[in-house]
Amino acid sequence: MKKIAITQIKSEIGTPERQRKSIRGLGLRKIGHTVVREDTPAIRGMVWKIRHLVKVEEGV
Repeated sequence: MKKIAITQIKSEIGTPERQRKSIRGLGLRKIGHTVVREDTPAIRGMVWKIRHLVKVEEGV
């Protein structure tokens, strides 16, 4: 299956609890941190909710 790299580019301070849970659920910890995850509908949904806080690179 394809993989995507997700990098946190903005702080989670001041965001709703639901968005903070998505960030933690993806495994992101701080600004600049990158994780590689499988490209599944569940992961895509989490990324969509926090798309203003992260950068996504496909085909990693």
